[in-house]
Amino acid sequence: METNNSVPSRRGRPPKIARSNADTRALLINTGLAVLTEKGFSATGIDLILKSAQVPKGSFYHYFKSKNDFGLALIDAYDSYFQAKLKRHLANDATTPLERIVLFANDAKQGMAKFEFNRGCLIGNLNQELSYLNEAMIARIKQAYTSWQALIEHCLIDAKQQKQIPQSSDCKMLAEFFWIGWEGAVMRSKLDKSSEPLTLYTAQFLRLIL
Repeated sequence: METNNSVPSRRGRPPKIARSNADTRALLINTGLAVLTEKGFSATGIDLILKSAQVPKGSFYHYFKSKNDFGLALIDAYDSYFQAKLKRHLANDATTPLERIVLFANDAKQGMAKFEFNRGCLIGNLNQELSYLNEAMIARIKQAYTSWQALIEHCLIDAKQQKQIPQSSDCKMLAEFFWIGWEGAVMRSKLDKSSEPLTLYTAQFLRLIL
């Protein structure tokens, strides 16, 4: 008669998964990004993220001092990811500068549609919750916007040099204007469950600068 010597896992506890320290930290950040691009920072408890990542609470506090410290790590990670996406499109010399903006917008629309318009921009989401954020997080959000604006500004400078837009164009001001409107369009796309707000905003921005 065969016997089963395996010990059943304890009910209610996630299975122990062997991971390196770097893997566990990356998992927490990736899970946090997925959750917080859908839900608010203030409304999301650490327990939800730990449950999704199957990581015990003790491990979380090994890598992050507090929820705010975790929030800063999420902003850093999202900013790095988003800057890479922007550079892939906006610094692509194989296309004209204004085409690069359209390609970025199309990529963003496809990304939102992939997740049924439940996920948006982490930075934009946090911008709606400033009263819940500490000064360090607010400063880091401003820094991210500044970096994104610089990438759009450089693209518009290229457009000016290639005579796609008027030589009188204030590229710095237009870049800031772009992100103010873009974040609003992203929020409206989440609300409407449609890419139409992003399409409309991109078209009107290009009409403005032309």
